[in-house]
Amino acid sequence: MAVLFKSLQLIKDDKISAPADYFFDNQSIRLVHGKDSPEADQIDCTGLYASKGWVDLKCFNGEPGLEHKEDLNSLNESLSHSGFVKAVLLPNTLPSVQTKNEVSFIRNKSQNYFSDIVIQASVTLNNQGEDLTEILDLHHHGVNVFGDGLLPISNSDRLMKILQYLQKFDGILFDHSYDPLLAIFGQMHEGNVSTRLGLKGIPSLAEEVAIQKNLEILKYAGGNLHFQTISTAGAVRMIREAKSQGLSVTADVSLYQLLFSENDLVTFDTNMKVDPPFRGEIDRVALIEGLIDGTIDAIVSNHRPQDMDAKHLEFDYASHGMLGLQPFLAGLAKLSVELPWPLLISKVTSGPLKVLREEAKADFWTTMTVFDPQEKWVYDRNTNKSLSQNSPWWENELQGKVKYVINGSKFLQCD
Repeated sequence: MAVLFKSLQLIKDDKISAPADYFFDNQSIRLVHGKDSPEADQIDCTGLYASKGWVDLKCFNGEPGLEHKEDLNSLNESLSHSGFVKAVLLPNTLPSVQTKNEVSFIRNKSQNYFSDIVIQASVTLNNQGEDLTEILDLHHHGVNVFGDGLLPISNSDRLMKILQYLQKFDGILFDHSYDPLLAIFGQMHEGNVSTRLGLKGIPSLAEEVAIQKNLEILKYAGGNLHFQTISTAGAVRMIREAKSQGLSVTADVSLYQLLFSENDLVTFDTNMKVDPPFRGEIDRVALIEGLIDGTIDAIVSNHRPQDMDAKHLEFDYASHGMLGLQPFLAGLAKLSVELPWPLLISKVTSGPLKVLREEAKADFWTTMTVFDPQEKWVYDRNTNKSLSQNSPWWENELQGKVKYVINGSKFLQCD
C-alpha cells in the first residue's frame, strides 16, 4: 500500500520540523515536494507528529504458562497499536525463557508479527539467581540480551561470572537491581506516606545498595550492564558517576515512574501497586534530570499485565504491575509539559537502540510512528488490545493517540 502523508511534522534530533509531505512506497519513506508527489492514497496529517518507530526495552509476555495475563498475539496487538516496532520481552514465563526450545517457540510464533521481538533470555535457571543457563548455546541461537527479568541477580559471584561470560560475544546484561531482603514484604515506597497508610515500605536503600554493588562488580569484571527501571535519586547519581568514569553502563526508567509518586497511593488502588514502587517527588525530579543530561538512556513501558484475581485483593496481597503500552503516548503527552517532545521521542527511539547496540542499524526511513498528541479517546474494553485491564487509567479519557505505524514493508492504521 503506497501512502502519501500530507503536512506531516517530523520529530528528529532536537527539533520538530515544519509540515511537509512524505511518501511510503512499501519499502522506504522519503520526502517529496508538491509537484513531484506520486500517485498514492493521501492522508491529511495536519497537526500530527511522526518519528522513528518506537522501541520498548521492557514488556511482559505470558506465553508460555501465563497466557491468561497476556499471550504473544495480544502483546503484538498492544505493541503495534501503541506505536512500537520493536520490543524486548521479559523471560519470566512458565517455564522461563532459558533454553533454545523456548527461544525457538517465541521466535517461530512471532516471525510474522507487525512488531519485531527481541528475546531477553534467562541468565540463571528459573530466574532464581543461582545456576547459570547455557549462555553460549542461547547466544548461538540468536540471543544477545540476558537477564532475570523481574528478579534481581543478587548473588555477587554469579553476577561477576555472568558479566565475564557475556564478554565472549559482547552480550548485554539487563538487571532489575534491588536487594530482595531489604525489600522483603514491601508494598510501597518507605516514607511518611507508607507510615500514614500503615503499609510496609520499600526503602530507597534497597535499590541503591544493589546498584552500588553491581557497579563495583562491573568495574572489576568488565562487560555491559543495563539497569532496568531505576527509581531513586541515589540510583541516578551513581549511574551518572559511573558513566563519567567510562563504564559500559546504561539505564532506563518506567514512564509511569515519571508521572506518579507515593502520594498517589492514598486511595489504596491496587492498579498503582508497581515494582519498583512510586517514590517521592525528589526522586521523580531526579529521574527527570537524569533524562535531560543523558544519565537515563530510555523510557520503557514496563508493561506488566495482571488478571482480575491478581489485582482484586487487599493491597497487601495484590500483585505488582500495571498496563504500560496503550496508555504510553498519553503518558508522554502528560510528560511533555516538563520535557520537550524531541527529548521524549529520543528516549523511545535512538536511546533504546543505543542500549541494544543497534544504532548503526537504525534507519529512520524504514520505520515510523505517526501520532496525534491532542486526540482524545477512552481506554476501555472497546479499545483495549491486552487480555488484562490493570491500569489506573482504565475507563478514563486519555489524550494522545497513535494513528499510523510503519515497520519495513508493513503499514498499520490504528483507527
